[in-house]
Amino acid sequence: MSTLATAFYREQEFVDVLYIVAFSLFIYGLMGLTGPRTAVRGNRIAAVGMAIAVGATFLLPGMGNNWGLIILGLVIGTAVGIPSARQVKMTAIPQMVALFNGVGGGAVALIAWAEFIESSGFDGYELTFVIPSLFAAIVGSISFWGSLVAFGKLQEILPGHPIGLKGIGQQVLNGGLLVVAVGCAIAIAAGGTSDILMIALLLSAAILGLFVVLPIGGADMPVVISLLNAFTGLSAAATGLALENTALIVAGMIVGASGTILTRLMAEAMNRSIPSIIAGGFGGGGAVAGAAGAGEHAGTVRSTSAADAAIQMAYASQVVIVPGYGMAVAQAQHAVREMASELEKRGVEVKYAIHPVAGRMPGHMNVLLAEADVPYDQLKEMDEINPEFSRTDVALVIGANDVTNPAAHTNPDSPIYGMPILNVNEASSVIVLKRSMNPGFAGIENELYFEPMTSMLFGDAKGSVSEITQELAAL
Repeated sequence: MSTLATAFYREQEFVDVLYIVAFSLFIYGLMGLTGPRTAVRGNRIAAVGMAIAVGATFLLPGMGNNWGLIILGLVIGTAVGIPSARQVKMTAIPQMVALFNGVGGGAVALIAWAEFIESSGFDGYELTFVIPSLFAAIVGSISFWGSLVAFGKLQEILPGHPIGLKGIGQQVLNGGLLVVAVGCAIAIAAGGTSDILMIALLLSAAILGLFVVLPIGGADMPVVISLLNAFTGLSAAATGLALENTALIVAGMIVGASGTILTRLMAEAMNRSIPSIIAGGFGGGGAVAGAAGAGEHAGTVRSTSAADAAIQMAYASQVVIVPGYGMAVAQAQHAVREMASELEKRGVEVKYAIHPVAGRMPGHMNVLLAEADVPYDQLKEMDEINPEFSRTDVALVIGANDVTNPAAHTNPDSPIYGMPILNVNEASSVIVLKRSMNPGFAGIENELYFEPMTSMLFGDAKGSVSEITQELAAL
């Protein structure tokens, strides 16, 4: 073997070692994300792994000619990403996640397109390169455009209700687009080198991404974000296979596998199958009645004051706080923590009931409460907290609409019927903090608000919680 070849293989082996170190740090960092106390450290460890992976890419044989473009991409990405991430409000994290996730899928699709152009239509390339590249192009394009729709719905640029054809028309249209994309991929793999084939593949996949997410209602959006995240990971892994990049394969599979598992768990938490979610039609439609006899509202409600709420909780043995998107919008997590501390001074046991799909993304409530230094052992998942409600004196619901709606158990005509919920109606007393009687993200009336044990405290959640804390301190 010549000296040049020996140096080449040694350089490649060194890069492979760096990639192994990088994805080992990815995995170790991911382990840290299992709890709020270790999440920051886990992110930093994974970031070090990514820095090593990027550095190793610079050392790949023959990469010297592309250093300028890589550095330019890093500079642009850093200039856009860091300010965006630092300035985004906690309430906007879900749409930021959707957007960043989509960018990953879009990058993968562009890589496939660039490889197609540079290779004159994959002319002379092995199928082991062509097939993963075409798969990445289709799935990455679907993920990018679908994530843009998810961002638009969460940001309320687009309506939250389902948008699409009625009946099976939407599924037929989506199926036709998928057939076109796969057909173009087969034609390219069979030797077709026309640019029109690749453009048709990318366009049909892009339109499919739009039409898959548009008919999905806002209430299903946390599951959709997780699913699109899995798509992006799988497309990145496929690109890694095509490019024989170990770090990209492992990182993509980690994202794809974790996103798939999370999607399945969240779908089970809503008692819905993933195909039924993709079929769309749930969430955001205000025309559906969620309670028997619902007209404008399904009955009369009892309002209360901060002083009365403070008295109820001050003399309770156990208070369960149920956070929802209303808490996020009002940025009330720190005020909630202060109120809980005041209750604990009086010997009241405080717990937090966390529904798997509360908020607008997986773990949204956990992130907000961790930011406010709420002890992690006080955060109780749905299966753990539901048996507790029957011995709970006061359940304080802060903007959690759909995940507390008893219609899921009592009303077969409700679109959320069968969905597991937090059984707050089993508590002795329920206090609901809301701005108004407008329905939640699923667009249906909440029967809980008309139960005899429920009272409503209207107003901004942060202001209402602060008033309750002041009243507690004055008792």
